[in-house]
Amino acid sequence: MPIVRIVEGPVGAGKSTFSGSLAARTGGVHIALDEWFAKLFSPDRPEGDFIPWYIARKERLLGLIWAHSKIVLASGSDVILELGLIQRQPRIDFCRKVINEGYSLVMYELDAPREIRRARVHHRNSNHGPTFSMVVPDHIFEIASNMWEPSDELERDEYKIEYVPSRFIA
Repeated sequence: MPIVRIVEGPVGAGKSTFSGSLAARTGGVHIALDEWFAKLFSPDRPEGDFIPWYIARKERLLGLIWAHSKIVLASGSDVILELGLIQRQPRIDFCRKVINEGYSLVMYELDAPREIRRARVHHRNSNHGPTFSMVVPDHIFEIASNMWEPSDELERDEYKIEYVPSRFIA
């Protein structure tokens, strides 16, 4: 039975790198919200406070990605979802939906010290390497980093979480 593999962590933790290697190891399909978001919406990004604009589009995109994921799962392949569910309750809600719809779920949680993550993001912003989808300005890095909520006991009781030490992420 195919598995829904969710990869979460703060900005710059190595989620895209890990997701790519996980897809290669499992034969699964990696679907990254940021990649879809950048292609669909970034050209229309407003100036100034874009957070409400971003949140509305992210919610719609999560629904589209989940619908697409179910098609991939029906084909017999795992999905590796990198969704940017950095706050606990939206992550729990999404994971509950997956489980309630009858799918097996594993969440991989990554983290790294803020200084290392900031350096990774700066490097990715300037080099536009294989995991680049959009520039993450310093103030957005800080906002998103401050919003990150690691898994808690409730999540650990509800579904399988594997912690990926930062030393395993390039």
